[in-house]
Amino acid sequence: MSWPVDPQLYVAFCGVMAVLAVTPGPANLFSIATGMERGRRAVLLAVAGMNLATLVWFGAAALGLGALVTAFPQAFRWIAIAGAIYVGWLGVSSIRAALTPVAGSDGAVRAVQTRRPAFVDGFLVQLANPKAVLFFTAVLPPFLDVDRPAAPQLALFAAAVILMDVITMTTYGFGGAALARRMDEPRFRRWFGVIVGLLLLTAAVLIVSRL
Repeated sequence: MSWPVDPQLYVAFCGVMAVLAVTPGPANLFSIATGMERGRRAVLLAVAGMNLATLVWFGAAALGLGALVTAFPQAFRWIAIAGAIYVGWLGVSSIRAALTPVAGSDGAVRAVQTRRPAFVDGFLVQLANPKAVLFFTAVLPPFLDVDRPAAPQLALFAAAVILMDVITMTTYGFGGAALARRMDEPRFRRWFGVIVGLLLLTAAVLIVSRL
């Protein structure tokens, strides 16, 4: 029986992905910030959005992402810069909201609820993540067997990536959500908002630093 992917290569790939998945990067930091500010339900939506973007990247890989990056490097660079600016804007907004006096916790809740849906935020963050471009142009190609059909290989690699990302992103996000239980304390809520903002700004810096 011929497997779609060489078993030894697949095990090696899963090992590399496990390390990459648990390493704090823009996506995991965004998960923490989302959990801290919006709660567990928003974490799940953000994780779904980020992994939908991952599927988009896998689709691009199937269409020849490496060739596109080589032909149009500036296009991918500007996408990443736009994503960094957006994440940075979220961070600044969170800090401003934290430093602006509000009448009780309802004001803080309203400030969060007026944001763009967590699913959309997650999708945009991962779509603009240079780590994704690096993964599909440098990490994934060595594990592809040119003598086997590409589609089944990409499907199995995508399953491994998404499974590990869902586990790690959700864990990071739920960890952030656990801290949100103290939001009734005004002083904690202010520091909470500042920390969320700094996490998002750090994620924006990481996006730019990988360009």
